[in-house]
Amino acid sequence: MTKIICGVDISKHHLDAGIWPGGVYRRFGNDAEGIAQLAAFCAEHAVALVAMEATGSYERMAFGLLWEQGLACAIANPRSVRRYAEAMGFLEKTDRIDALLIARFALSKDLKPTPPASKNQCRLKALVVRLRQITSDLTVNKQRRSHIEDETIRAGVDEIILLLTRQSRQLEGEIASLIDDDPLWAALSQAFRSIKGVADRTVARIMAELPEIGTFDNKAIAKIVGLAPLAKDSGKKAGRRLIRGGRSSVRSIIVLIASVAGRYDKSLAEFNRRLTAAGKPKMVIRVALARKLLVRLNAKARDTRAQFANAT
Repeated sequence: MTKIICGVDISKHHLDAGIWPGGVYRRFGNDAEGIAQLAAFCAEHAVALVAMEATGSYERMAFGLLWEQGLACAIANPRSVRRYAEAMGFLEKTDRIDALLIARFALSKDLKPTPPASKNQCRLKALVVRLRQITSDLTVNKQRRSHIEDETIRAGVDEIILLLTRQSRQLEGEIASLIDDDPLWAALSQAFRSIKGVADRTVARIMAELPEIGTFDNKAIAKIVGLAPLAKDSGKKAGRRLIRGGRSSVRSIIVLIASVAGRYDKSLAEFNRRLTAAGKPKMVIRVALARKLLVRLNAKARDTRAQFANAT
């Protein structure tokens, strides 16, 4: 029996819902009342899964409230949905068409429910994002200060730097406390930091933005992060394999830390030397080091999760 999917096209003020199979369409407000009406609409049509695109923020309320009301929800990649639409011959774009296409995409792709993150996970991610913003602001203001000659203006910039520094330390403390208070997170943190070059901020970024680490095999986790070279072969032609997609924020920190660990960690340093001696391009070496570091982190997370599960 084909399961019934409700695709939801989300905007700031509206939720456009389309049922597939069936093609039933309704519009609701993107607020608590509208979401309650959407939930009733889904119950009326015996919906098995609600699928919506990731918008960055507008889907959060609907996603959370629908889960609270017992409706399984999944998040779809907007680019994948758009390409699916084009492949199906839908070049036009309306809210109704988009809603129904999201439902059809979810059905054909067999999208699985995406359980909502815990409160602590959401809190950790929010703290890490804010710390990254403050760190960026600190860098900008320090650069500005170095070019300022007027003492009064420099003093004003110094005040901003002091404020940002104080907030940065406060956030670091809150992040450390949040991780230490969770037994599993504390164990993962200790395991990650056993690799030379992996420090507290890196651990926080990984745990906030890659909570799945240790639950997927190495190939899958590399693809999630965007460190898996993708095949591009056709006939007798073997194309150059490049990385693309994935979570750019996690990838950037892994690549950065791998370049440091590649000098100080024994196995990574040896791997770096072998690739360099083989004449591999610098970018290829950077990606290979980052992937190797990610695989090691994933293995440590997998072992730590297994030990933690056995202990409890």
